[in-house]
Amino acid sequence: MAKKSKGNRIQIILECTEHKATGLPGTSRYITQKNRKNTPDRMELKKYNPILKKMTIHKEIK
Repeated sequence: MAKKSKGNRIQIILECTEHKATGLPGTSRYITQKNRKNTPDRMELKKYNPILKKMTIHKEIK
C-alpha cells in the first residue's frame, strides 16, 4: 500500500546567482531533493555552471 502522508523529502530547484547577475542568455539550474524537517531554510550549494565554466553558488528558488 502506498503512503498517504506527504513525507519530509521534497524536490527543489537550484539556480545560479552569478549567471543571473551577468545578464548572459540561458540559465544554470539543478534539480535535487532536501529534507524539509532538517533544512527548513533555503539551500545554497556550490555547483558547476557550464556556461561560465566555473563553480558558482546556486540558491534554491520558489
